[in-house]
Amino acid sequence: MELEPNTCKNCGQTTTGAYCGNCGQRSTVYKVTFRETFNDLADNLFSISAPLPRTLKYLIADPGKLLRDYLEGKRKSYYKPISFFILATVFYLFIRWLIDFDIRGTVVSTDSAVEQMGEDNIIKARDFMFRNINNLLFFFVLSMSLALKTFFYRKYLLSEYIAVSFYLVGFYSLMTAINIFYIKYVDPGTQYLAILAMAVYFIYAMIRFFNKGPIWVGIKSLIVYFLAYLGYGFLAFGFSFLIVVLNS
Repeated sequence: MELEPNTCKNCGQTTTGAYCGNCGQRSTVYKVTFRETFNDLADNLFSISAPLPRTLKYLIADPGKLLRDYLEGKRKSYYKPISFFILATVFYLFIRWLIDFDIRGTVVSTDSAVEQMGEDNIIKARDFMFRNINNLLFFFVLSMSLALKTFFYRKYLLSEYIAVSFYLVGFYSLMTAINIFYIKYVDPGTQYLAILAMAVYFIYAMIRFFNKGPIWVGIKSLIVYFLAYLGYGFLAFGFSFLIVVLNS
């Protein structure tokens, strides 16, 4: 039985098989699903054939194009979102280890005031959160995708916004890795530079991503970023506090 001809969403070639004969992507690519997103973790995580340079290029120059292309089916053209997120996190950890950077040293200490209140678990939870900040970035992905779905609910599915958030939070990890260099060797008072830079980048990415009404999209994106970061801090600290209490 001959299969119906199909057009590959990645390269545009006509194919009749399960995979495109030109680029190798599956012929049946539809909307991003939770199953597909998390299966990426086991699918060539650090494959040398994965187009990492192209992914970085577009994340810097035109993140909107990358995000639209990926959601529209060009999956083989870019590094997978979860794979990119993990790779960026590993890079951040490597830089942090390389320069022996202690993130707790950049935060104004409130230990004495908190201890006077008898809330030593708060200090322990805060320290746990800073020590494991890289392991808690998934909460940033979660809060960002939920905020995007809330404010741009008609455009994409939640699972698609999760894929978008993996890309953007992964890029945030790269920005943070660069920022800790600057904090340690140039100006220790710039610990919030990556957060502010990410806010500007996020707004730019969303304007390019949705590609319409830049002023309105920009305003909504600023609100989304603020809520996403607030939710990230709340979830990360809440999880850290829970771990501390359970281990007490």
